[in-house]
Amino acid sequence: MQAFSNLNRKETVASLQKESCDLLIIGGGITGAGIALDAASRGLKVILLEQNDFSSGTSSKSTKLIHGGLRYLKQFDFWLVHEIGSERAILHKLAPHLVVPDKMLLPIIQNGTYGSWLTSIGLKIYDILASVEGEDKRKMLDKEEALLKEPLLPTDILEGAGYYAEYRTDDARLTIEVLKTAVRHGACALNYCQVKEFSYNDGKISGIKAQDQLLDQELEIKTACVVNATGPWVDLTRDKMDRSPGKGKRLQLTKGVHLVFPFDKFPIKQSVYFDVPDGRMIFGIPRGKVTYVGTTDTKYTGDPKEVKTSLIDALYLISAVNHMFPDIELKLKDIQSSWAGLRPLIYEEGKTAGELSRKDEIFESATGLITIAGGKLTGYRKMAERTVDLIEKKISKDEKKALRPIQTESIYLTEDPFESYQEVIKFIQKILPELKTFEFDKKDVTSLVQRYGKQTESILEKFRELTDKDPEIRLAKSELWFTLQNEMVAEPLDFFERRTGRLYFNALSIEKLIKPVLSEFAKVFKWDEDTVTKQRDILENALQEIRTFK
Repeated sequence: MQAFSNLNRKETVASLQKESCDLLIIGGGITGAGIALDAASRGLKVILLEQNDFSSGTSSKSTKLIHGGLRYLKQFDFWLVHEIGSERAILHKLAPHLVVPDKMLLPIIQNGTYGSWLTSIGLKIYDILASVEGEDKRKMLDKEEALLKEPLLPTDILEGAGYYAEYRTDDARLTIEVLKTAVRHGACALNYCQVKEFSYNDGKISGIKAQDQLLDQELEIKTACVVNATGPWVDLTRDKMDRSPGKGKRLQLTKGVHLVFPFDKFPIKQSVYFDVPDGRMIFGIPRGKVTYVGTTDTKYTGDPKEVKTSLIDALYLISAVNHMFPDIELKLKDIQSSWAGLRPLIYEEGKTAGELSRKDEIFESATGLITIAGGKLTGYRKMAERTVDLIEKKISKDEKKALRPIQTESIYLTEDPFESYQEVIKFIQKILPELKTFEFDKKDVTSLVQRYGKQTESILEKFRELTDKDPEIRLAKSELWFTLQNEMVAEPLDFFERRTGRLYFNALSIEKLIKPVLSEFAKVFKWDEDTVTKQRDILENALQEIRTFK
């Protein structure tokens, strides 16, 4: 097994062209990553190619919840609630540091979307469908109990609340850990490698031609099967490269937006799922030293590369928060960062963005291209299972003999896993005293462990070796060393946005870290001054974009 690092990219690319594979996956989001792990663990030879960085599209722009799909009860989508609710428990078991329990409060307000009776019945059905057990089962709270949980709720219109189980994650880190696990099972994954066209044999796809954007060289890879898991680019991939894409269902892209505020500007004690006057629902989620809110849900027809948070989006969410929490009085200037992402949903005539189903669907063209679209972050493992089951039906009997049954329900997403969330808490308590001496607090340490799990120990070993006087710079350089060695980081934005989440959840720190981080990149990859300047511009533009609304 080759190291999952761009430090040995030349060797990795050279090895790809020597042999054919059973399955080539286009797209390095959570869907493609899940398929790679499922297929590789069953015994298929797998290659995954991503045109940008892993999880750079939809899979780093979600609400960052592994949720049970309460909202889908309104659409009577009981099957979806059951499946993703059950999956949530499995993912928590496989990565308890990364899929973290986070109770949600659903306020019941006068003339709100959900009354007391409907909330109680809905949450009861939700518990049953999602197989919720023990302390996670829903509780109904009266007004006084609800205010104890969240004192900032409006006392004049509050009638009570539902209190139910959700789980929080870092979507980009979940994707990278699934990919790392796939690589440990024999898959090969490459970022910044764009598939340009398909090769054909007797009218069927038999390979791909790609462009490695870091090495500036062409690749040709033979494969028995190609899966299109490109999310918002699914239709574009079919239309542009497939000789016979067919006339199947199309995507309807919808845009979701989230805003991040310093915790002192929006100091809620716990996560809340609350009403908006127009009938929509919004999440407010405290995370470390910030609180974020979202999401909007609007149809999107523009370029998937250009999706941004508009002024209308920002004002809508601020208004929603100020309506539910009248003492807060948030303003545009309070926004620390934001992100906008696309949900690639299946088009349904006459339905609004919020009404579109989150179910996944699989299409197969006359050329053999398998496309998977739709779906939810929480359901990635089952999406992968269905896709690989279809591939298994297509391969020869001789090949089928060597395949194993599905394994992913029991494959932990780190090499040295935690057995439970209680073990995660103990680990945080164990390393906290050392980091406290460097002025890191419990929230800092918790965030670190929730990013890396026990891999934090490797980062701390590096931290002890470094001599930088500023602890924040020292820790960032330690994380950078780890992600360069183990997580295919190629550019600073890979590190700041997707491997560590700093761009969204600690944007203020980046201004201090830009110079030392760029210096490390220049040293490792032997960048010239022009490249350093270009990368600095990319970072500064990203910082500007998360705070600018037009």
